[in-house]
Amino acid sequence: MSTLETLAPADAKVAAALPKHRALYYDGAWREPEGGYAETINPATGQSLGRVADANSADVDKAVRSAHKAFLEWRRWKPRDRGAVLKRVAAVLRDHAEELALLDAANCGNPVKAMLRDGYDGPDYIDFFAGLATEAKGDVTPLGEDVLNITVQEPYGVCARIVAYNHPYMFAAMKIGAPLVTGNTVIIKPPPQAPLSALRMFELIDGLLPAGVLSLLTGGRECGESMSTHPLTPVVTLVGSVQSGKAVARASAERLKHVVLELGGKNGLIVFPDADIPKAIEGAVKGMNFTWCGQSCGSTSRLFVHESVYDALLEGVLRGIEHFKPGIPTEMDTTMGAIISKAQLEKVQGYVAIGQSEGANLVAGGCVPSDPRLQGGFFLEPTVFTGVNMDMRIAKEEIFGPVLSVIKWRDEEAMFEQMNQVEYGLTASIYTTSLAIAHRAARRVESGYVWVNNAGPHYVGVPFGGYKQSGVGREESIKELYTFTQTKNIHITL
Repeated sequence: MSTLETLAPADAKVAAALPKHRALYYDGAWREPEGGYAETINPATGQSLGRVADANSADVDKAVRSAHKAFLEWRRWKPRDRGAVLKRVAAVLRDHAEELALLDAANCGNPVKAMLRDGYDGPDYIDFFAGLATEAKGDVTPLGEDVLNITVQEPYGVCARIVAYNHPYMFAAMKIGAPLVTGNTVIIKPPPQAPLSALRMFELIDGLLPAGVLSLLTGGRECGESMSTHPLTPVVTLVGSVQSGKAVARASAERLKHVVLELGGKNGLIVFPDADIPKAIEGAVKGMNFTWCGQSCGSTSRLFVHESVYDALLEGVLRGIEHFKPGIPTEMDTTMGAIISKAQLEKVQGYVAIGQSEGANLVAGGCVPSDPRLQGGFFLEPTVFTGVNMDMRIAKEEIFGPVLSVIKWRDEEAMFEQMNQVEYGLTASIYTTSLAIAHRAARRVESGYVWVNNAGPHYVGVPFGGYKQSGVGREESIKELYTFTQTKNIHITL
């Protein structure tokens, strides 16, 4: 289905990149949804980018049954043959990285220059897992003569993968590699706020995989719940908020499904007295992910600074955030994009008001920009609070917006207690020039992913995931490969 004639985007390049198909993709073809269609918008303008299929439970059932039928044959393919197909998928997507980045900029509000990295990271992860096609290996256990005991890794079946709106295309691409190369089939559910890049992705790779092996269901809550509860989806994964993760876990619990969850964070960056201050300033600004308005589960939104370097550090951070000025996301010189929706903007503004009411000092931002070009969209300036303590909600709750809380510390033990006080444990960052302090602090923080003298980047092949309520499981490494296999023991009496 094409809705181009209904659109009126200002940017001709965006119009040219928009997907021609807005329906559901399963069983190797585009299918009209029984659930109807819903609007998707450009958060920088508030204008519609057209209608997109809104899958209901009946649509989910059809897609899942098609994927299950395909699984029975796909699992029999040789691993290297599956890997070869995935490499072709990665090559096609890499050739279209720029247009996919542009679509995300228009649909989720992140600046196109930053999204270019996503355009290449997605195929890189597909290539990584394609190269691990033969590495989901088992074991042989010696049990004496005349017996052979072997352990093998086998696929589960249909994997439902639900992804978030802050990196829509990258998540859709990078989440297919591990389950497909191990013999599972996959259904991707992109975020309802930003589904366009996933639709374009499926247009580009249409026909490269056998029918039913890879499917796309766009939709909202009913679609996600139906994917989570369907009897033929033994694996359900989510990138999203803690609340969404709990909902998926509850929905999956009835059938005791295998669940992988990458959830929220209220991450801390610690600056020790001996830190390289210019590098710590750079890390504090970079780690907050102001480019995409702090809309990242890994954002280091709590900045713990030792009192001896507090003034210099704060001065540098306030100077550093001047680089980030809200602008039109599809323009290459934009350094900070839009917040995904009006509801999310209002939520973030609500936290700014809460911080002020709790006694924190608003030292930067907190306002919508005055640029007349931005008045129709959902923008907020980089926001910094000082005088924050761990009794305040802005220090404990994930805001998912461009709001940084600066906390002064003196006693190391008390600081670690405050650092670990929150229910989250996704990332942490430590700045020090002491190897001893670095090792001690990395062990003390209750987080699944720790940077020392850096903040923000992920690395292909390195396991990513959180402690506590920040998630279940590890991805982006060989651990993700094994996540999509189940262990079978075979005992042979010779």
